[in-house]
Amino acid sequence: MNLPPVVFLHGFATSSERTWRDTGWVDIFTDEGRETHLIDILGHGDAPKPADPQAYANLEDWVWERLPKGQLPEGQLDAVGFSMGGHLLLGLASKFPERFRRLVVAGVGNNVFQHDIEHRQMVRQAIAGDAPPDNPIAQHFSFLASSPEADRQALSAFLQREGTAMTPQTLATLTCPVLVIFGDQDFAGPVEPLLEALPNATLKILPGVDHFATPKNFGCIEAAVNWLCET
Repeated sequence: MNLPPVVFLHGFATSSERTWRDTGWVDIFTDEGRETHLIDILGHGDAPKPADPQAYANLEDWVWERLPKGQLPEGQLDAVGFSMGGHLLLGLASKFPERFRRLVVAGVGNNVFQHDIEHRQMVRQAIAGDAPPDNPIAQHFSFLASSPEADRQALSAFLQREGTAMTPQTLATLTCPVLVIFGDQDFAGPVEPLLEALPNATLKILPGVDHFATPKNFGCIEAAVNWLCET
């Protein structure tokens, strides 16, 4: 059986290169004979970086337009999304369930349903270069925003976008198999509400792994490869 291309969506304030290529994902999937497609999300990596929050209002549509057409008659894809990329992927697969064969989402949990206002404000401060010195999460976001490929103004605009809230009812249409990979130290939890909302989900817990370490963890990579290379 010919397996479809694999699309990769990265997290906030980083890029496809840092999340997927530098950590070995692309090489491993290529060695498995899979065609890979990396999408830098608007405001990140090599994508345009608008400073207007309104430019980010329809992110799912923006990503949809950049998906490969696929080689199978059905044009199906496999896809991997981390954090923000996982959130976007769930939204896309809910709207277009026939487009996806299998999904992997990592670093997402109850945060896809509930926005933590204090957390978002902390991230905004970090992106602006005012991260509290005693907050390691804020410090890491500040580090990501200091990368030469990052644009603090664009990232700040991204955080101010108005998005549609996801609900368990939204995910009820997502019927393809979904592997949810979650570090038990991840601030995006709890993960159970997401699992309960997905009609066909499997959970892989990474013991002792926090949010930012998830895509670099070999247990995460191995689980994703096994899941997406099944026929």
